[in-house]
Amino acid sequence: MNDTFTRVSSPGGSVHAGQGHIYNFHSCTTSSSAQQPAGRSPRRIADDQLRLLRQRFVDPTGMGEARRLLVEHSTVILDGPPGSGRSAAARVLLYELHQSTGIFRELLPGDKEEVALTDAGLVGPGDRLLLDLGEADMAGWWKYRRDLSALRKAAQEQHAHLVVVMPPDGTLESDLQPYRAEISCPPAQEVLRRHLRFHQIPHEEYLQSAPASAEFLDAPRSMEEIADFADRVRRARGAHRTPDDFAGWCEQARDARKTWKHEVAGLVAERCTAPQRALLCTTAMLHGAHADVIHRASALLLRTLKTPRDTVHLLEGKDLAERLTEISASAGPDGHVRFDRLGFDAAVRVHFWDHMPDLRPLLSAWADRTAELVDRHLTEDLRRELVRRLADQYLRTGKWRELAALADKWGTGPAHPVRPDAAIHALSCGLESKQYGANFRELVYTWCRDKQLAGDLAYVLLRVCTEVMAPTHPDQAMVRLRHLARREHGGATPALDALCDLVATSSRLRRRMLDRLTRHSSAPATDARLFLRICDPVPLTDPGGSPRALLDESYVQGCVTTGWRAVLVHLPRAHWHPYAKRWLHTASDAGDHRDLLLDLLVDAADRDGTSLATLYAVARAAEPTTSSGSAHGVTTTDRLLQKISAAQGLRPTAASSRPAPPRGTTP
Repeated sequence: MNDTFTRVSSPGGSVHAGQGHIYNFHSCTTSSSAQQPAGRSPRRIADDQLRLLRQRFVDPTGMGEARRLLVEHSTVILDGPPGSGRSAAARVLLYELHQSTGIFRELLPGDKEEVALTDAGLVGPGDRLLLDLGEADMAGWWKYRRDLSALRKAAQEQHAHLVVVMPPDGTLESDLQPYRAEISCPPAQEVLRRHLRFHQIPHEEYLQSAPASAEFLDAPRSMEEIADFADRVRRARGAHRTPDDFAGWCEQARDARKTWKHEVAGLVAERCTAPQRALLCTTAMLHGAHADVIHRASALLLRTLKTPRDTVHLLEGKDLAERLTEISASAGPDGHVRFDRLGFDAAVRVHFWDHMPDLRPLLSAWADRTAELVDRHLTEDLRRELVRRLADQYLRTGKWRELAALADKWGTGPAHPVRPDAAIHALSCGLESKQYGANFRELVYTWCRDKQLAGDLAYVLLRVCTEVMAPTHPDQAMVRLRHLARREHGGATPALDALCDLVATSSRLRRRMLDRLTRHSSAPATDARLFLRICDPVPLTDPGGSPRALLDESYVQGCVTTGWRAVLVHLPRAHWHPYAKRWLHTASDAGDHRDLLLDLLVDAADRDGTSLATLYAVARAAEPTTSSGSAHGVTTTDRLLQKISAAQGLRPTAASSRPAPPRGTTP
């Protein structure tokens, strides 16, 4: 199969109601030839993630001072004990700025793709930068601390904002002390209630007396622990277990903090038949699914394991309710199956994975086949959760390469409506992993650049780059999208479209991409095709919120000249003609930038008579379609002719004479 891929389609968005990042995935209904990206900009996705974080955030002590420092000095360095919510506070501070320009971005010092903190091109106009060193060791903190002054200065110059999270017990130089804000944990009760409200638990419920909640909050708790407790209360409420009130939910949430390790081991030892263990494992992997799904998936697991079929007559065997009772589970009033103890499902998954290692590849095959089942109760959320639970076991035990191989299998295998989404979910779990995120970013880079794009893999990589990587790591996403775009052929260019959308969010990204396409190109003809889309004259001449337009920078002018020269040399006129026409239209309307736009085109022709004549012919043809009127088009064409004549060493011709075209081919 070749590396060509085409545009893909997807429906609308989804809602996040839990902890951590939000990644929006959408089901595909056919193969990649009928799919396309969701179309939401990375900035919008990042802002949505930060907005959801803000909704469940309670200001820690010292947050007001942090806000003041960030507004007055464009920089704040957060200090505080572990568990005080420093990273969340940093993100909320940046979200509250509501900049009209720039993007949110997490800096990754030490990452081989990340430029140094002192690099002048690191900060873009209006950017919101997060440098989270909260878990750095003292050697790492000392290394990056030296560059903070230069980074802070760059942020000020670009009207950007920088929030740094420093490690506990870290030290600061005297020149950085004025930007330090110390925060401490907010009231635990208020944090818990904010999370419960976020989970849509009515206040008349959580204001009831709950001894287990009070017991939990009596001990010092990190913000993450409180959020996790609130989420367990939410799950207990949805399970409808007795006692079914707030005090009972809190008791279940408290008990769910147990690992249930010995209880699970005892249950597995007691339920030693294949059907019992298959039902136990299936219930854990599909916890909360409808009983019909549990029944079918359990039977599918037995078939996957090639277990002989039970010869007992259907009416003589145990019904599903009895079998569920044997494994300490039951179906609730809504027909959905859950274990009787909260958190028991996670313990069962861990037990089977750790103590039956030969089962692991078969579980992956079973998950694949289960996700493909056609059942109205098997929702997209349930399929996503199944992949996540499987991925968690791979990552928990350090098997990230095996998870990547599974994503590869799902992405490149035979076409099926659910396989691409499964691959996306698996890769996203790897990318959001603190321990293995860098490994997966490198893997995605290698796949985008070199791997055969069989099956739906190109679509999978496109979605991962645009919806998972770009919101927080736009530079890395941009590089990977460029490699995908270089491999596109034919009329549809979804990766190039996504790349254009991404660079449109930041002048810094556009500058960096122009540099890569013109100064560091290993495939001039291919990159010339991409250059025409990235080198849009309108954003180049529009300063937006910056002090000056990109095209006013001499370095960008050099990139533009080099890029257009490659276009004129390597691409046919039919391909670049509409882009040159847009360039000339912009010149007619650009006022102060008119001469510069024309100069760059003429310089790109490098005194080649054929190229100059072709440019002149394009200008003549574009005159009637200039938005500001044909008179402006005529003026632009005459000005272009003067510059062409000067480049060829000819005497300038009066504009009104409308002379023959310059030496070369006739228009």
